[in-house]
Amino acid sequence: MPDQTETRTIEWIGGVDGFVRLIDQTRLPGELVFRECRTVEEVWEAIRSLRVRGAPAIGIAAAMGALLGLHQHVAEGPVALGERLREASARLRTSRPTAVNLFWALARVERSLKQATESGCSGDKLVSRLLDEAREIGEEDRRVCLAIGDSGAHLVGEGCGVLTHCNAGALATADYGTALAVLYRAAENGRRFKVYADETRPLLQGARLTAWELQRRGIDVTLICDNMAAQVMKEGRVQLVIVGADRIAANGDTANKIGTYGVAVLARAHGIPFYVAAPASTFDLSLADGSAIPIEQRDPREVTHGFGKATAPEGVSVYNPAFDVTPATLIEALITEVGVIRPVNEEMIRGMIGLRDQTEQ
Repeated sequence: MPDQTETRTIEWIGGVDGFVRLIDQTRLPGELVFRECRTVEEVWEAIRSLRVRGAPAIGIAAAMGALLGLHQHVAEGPVALGERLREASARLRTSRPTAVNLFWALARVERSLKQATESGCSGDKLVSRLLDEAREIGEEDRRVCLAIGDSGAHLVGEGCGVLTHCNAGALATADYGTALAVLYRAAENGRRFKVYADETRPLLQGARLTAWELQRRGIDVTLICDNMAAQVMKEGRVQLVIVGADRIAANGDTANKIGTYGVAVLARAHGIPFYVAAPASTFDLSLADGSAIPIEQRDPREVTHGFGKATAPEGVSVYNPAFDVTPATLIEALITEVGVIRPVNEEMIRGMIGLRDQTEQ
């Protein structure tokens, strides 16, 4: 597999006066272009416009983005720095509402500010401490992704067919991904299998990103339209489905890219296990079930003018939710860095994720 260090999805360049560099995923697969973000507003735009996307990557981008420009205010003192950070965090929280990692990462940086200030840290040293925290969020995500892959690799049988929806790979995280980490680790263990990637309308993350990423890593991948999934399953080509997640409620209800719920229903109808791979940071134990997960509504032009070309009559009404919620009853297991959660219910989730969640409060 190719070295990914030169094409990291997102990273901080330089010292406390540095900037955020990220892959502009709106330019893939045609061009691999890096975008430099030097202001909070530029990071907000990158998240909102899907230049960076995927719940873990959004969290990393937000944590780093909140620190941009702080070094210019060190002379104002810790209190003023704290206020600047909170203003930046408040702005970034408005970029996308569904991915809980965004809110988790910003809260973590704010906690780090409080702890550093209480210990007497100030000036550039204070900003440096916050930068270390933001970078550690990214490094932790790399380790977590590998652990998720190791947790689920045994589920991918020799010669099996795997269906995935949207992109839950290295482009959505610090490296390896969540759902795709399972496939990468299985491949590294010598397993041979075939992946069917849904194109994932309306923005084609499966076609533009997942197929590109899997090809680069030498994985056998076949692209299909979203409405072909049922037929592919009926033909016996798929033995398991694995997807990522943007938020998971306490009972296991899971929000992921629009179309995931339909894939889960199809999998159940064909007797195919449906797995969700996600880090513990994606669980929102404050929500009893998926009905409370906020669902982002996106620009109707993503549907009527896909990639700039009119594909629908002018003035037609459009409903364009970016995510849907798959009920826990349709999920065979949740694959996390702390192990495979099965059966999927609140008791099991709180037993494996709850303890970790409490230690980070």
